[in-house]
Amino acid sequence: MKNITTFSTTLLIGVALLLFGCHSPKTASTQETDPHAINILFLGHDSEHHDSEKYMPMLASALYPRGIALSYTEDPNDLNSENLSKYDGLLIYANHDEITSSQEEALLEYVRSGHAFIPVHSASFCFRNSPEYVDMVGGQFLRHETGTFVAYITQADHPALNGVEEFSTWDETYVHHKIAEDINVLMEREEKDPGEAGQQEPWTWTKTYGEGKVFYTAYGHD
Repeated sequence: MKNITTFSTTLLIGVALLLFGCHSPKTASTQETDPHAINILFLGHDSEHHDSEKYMPMLASALYPRGIALSYTEDPNDLNSENLSKYDGLLIYANHDEITSSQEEALLEYVRSGHAFIPVHSASFCFRNSPEYVDMVGGQFLRHETGTFVAYITQADHPALNGVEEFSTWDETYVHHKIAEDINVLMEREEKDPGEAGQQEPWTWTKTYGEGKVFYTAYGHD
């Protein structure tokens, strides 16, 4: 758990660095005086399988002293232009099967206009009725087993992986499909059947979407 918590915290700090490289609604002077200059909306759900309500305070307590504040919701209706405008980025760790056309339009425009989007783990299986959402994430969950493995870093010099070291952990072994051609892969996991040669499964990546920046990692079941 320590490895995952440290890893998740480091990733979000890295995403914050990326965020302010592409968009900041606040002035430099505001950032100097406001101890929480980065505000992220966390969309979770009511489920113990991917327990976002339990995960939220773990991340929040680690990020708060670093100037990153998380606000939690389980309601996709909060994906509207007025509410999203209050935040610098959106993190999703949930299983919401569908998105309405108005929610989709607000979310896509929010990211496209220059904000950060941080889909984590099961977020790659959210909103399956929206091909544009899948494209924005950069891929879609297809299947998984479980196991202990190492996801190998492919870009150690990337800001989102600053200070991160490879580690072994148990997790759901996500395999993706509908993978976009423009993802920038940061970590890979070897996917193989017993007795067969493996293939490299994209595990953590970034991509741009309009003026916005997207960060995804398949880590995070437990």
